[in-house]
Amino acid sequence: MCKIRYESGTHVRGPLTKDPIPRTERDTDMPEPAPGAPGGVLTLAAVPIGRAEDASPRLAAELAHATLIAAEDTRRVRRLASSLSIELKARIVSYYDAVEARRTADLLDELKAGRDVLLVTDAGTPGISDPGYRLVAAAAAAGLRVTALPGPSAVTTALAVSGLPTDRFSFEGFPPRGQGERARRFAELAGDRRTQVYFESGRRLAVTLAELAASHGEDRPAVVCRELTKTHEEIKRGTLAELAAWAAEVSGADPREPRKKRGSGAVRGEITLVVAGAARRSRRRVPGGSDRSGSDGPGSDGPGSDGGLSGPPPPAR
Repeated sequence: MCKIRYESGTHVRGPLTKDPIPRTERDTDMPEPAPGAPGGVLTLAAVPIGRAEDASPRLAAELAHATLIAAEDTRRVRRLASSLSIELKARIVSYYDAVEARRTADLLDELKAGRDVLLVTDAGTPGISDPGYRLVAAAAAAGLRVTALPGPSAVTTALAVSGLPTDRFSFEGFPPRGQGERARRFAELAGDRRTQVYFESGRRLAVTLAELAASHGEDRPAVVCRELTKTHEEIKRGTLAELAAWAAEVSGADPREPRKKRGSGAVRGEITLVVAGAARRSRRRVPGGSDRSGSDGPGSDGPGSDGGLSGPPPPAR
């Protein structure tokens, strides 16, 4: 997702080497796959979104036995391994946004040569608003095996704790940066009945909430999830207008003020935003046999609705 820290430190990218897949002395001890050997396996491994101790035993085992790890940030995967008392034996290569397109071809060659690749991101599940899509698509197109080591995701974690309907939802990632494109995107989503999940930076949160309040309605329920699973986790509930005012006060970046007068602060931490879908209309029968249209609030399917999860009643016995 973003810059998760398992311990103090900054998110810094090291310089790229000339060799797309840098070799180490350990590689000389690794047997080369036999000619005609079946392709390697690409494993997408989900890593903790906050606490290293949330790592599964399977993730620890995969990290310990991997021979090639493609990581969004090589320093972070080493810190995670250290936190889990694991000594990495793998070659570790960087696989982040700026190099994803050209490094995909190199990793695909490794897979075709019969070498397994373990793909990890800074936090959460690869491919979910993180590098991974291109490599998965290329491996699948080449007929190679792709599997997953399931685990944490900020998207489903935030959705689960939000208290908003979970039967239908859309993940929108980070909203567009351009003001015009953002306005168009929010206008398109304003009438969507599905619960919406966004990622957003703390610095832009107040402005985004204010813009969503303008497009979706000030009274639309929403939840801001900050630092999920971490020591300072905070889950803030309210309407979009209330949350926009809260974020503006916390960050000192009141969106109602001219840009030059705004503060430079930000809501700290990793932010996942969950917004209720538009009110779902229902047809309710009233005395006399006529139907009446009604609305039971954002994301609702009617009085006592469970969001469509219960399904039809069982047949009479």
